[in-house]
Amino acid sequence: GPFTDVVTTNLKLRNPSDRKVCFKVKTTAPRRYCVRPNSGIIDPGSSVIVSVMLQPFDYDPNEKSKHKFMVQTTYAPPNITDMEAVWKEAKPDELMDSKLRCVFEMPNENDKLNDIDASKSAPVLNTSKQDGPMPKPHSVSLNDTETRKLMEECKRLQAEIMKLTDENRHLRDEGLRLRKVAHSDKSGSPTALALRDNGSNSLPSLLVVIAAIFIGFFLGKFIL
Repeated sequence: GPFTDVVTTNLKLRNPSDRKVCFKVKTTAPRRYCVRPNSGIIDPGSSVIVSVMLQPFDYDPNEKSKHKFMVQTTYAPPNITDMEAVWKEAKPDELMDSKLRCVFEMPNENDKLNDIDASKSAPVLNTSKQDGPMPKPHSVSLNDTETRKLMEECKRLQAEIMKLTDENRHLRDEGLRLRKVAHSDKSGSPTALALRDNGSNSLPSLLVVIAAIFIGFFLGKFIL
């Protein structure tokens, strides 16, 4: 393991007798394995290599002792022509069985530790500081939607400031006009007019300061 690719194991079958032997390889999990050749004939004193190929699968430790193989053999009749007929006509006392249990082997813990140590000892590429301040963690959390909202809010506040500035300018002009009228009107009260002028001028100025504070706050949040 890991069993992410095909795993091949060779099984060597040897015929120590002086007669030809027919063999067949069976498994309890035929969909998991590809066996080549899965049957054939072995000459006297000869051997054959059988390749058992395990197909990729998700490893489950509970399956490590469930898969089994069985090698069946029988003496080949003379002038054999049909292998299937040989197995169908063979009597139980003429068959010889060899059962094998499949064991899944995973890398041991020492190998895993060695791999981890090797990865830790690998050189780290360019860990020096960059030419500028590192970005703050929360700066990467701003997505396009939040950025767009902040930009729209800044534009709205800028338009509000311009509007308040125009109103302030208009009120100043109105105050100058009233002062002129007050000076020309002897029956009027200059003190009352001055107080009314100062009160009208102080309100838009205060609004401009508040708006400037708000836009500074939003701009500072956006820059961060």
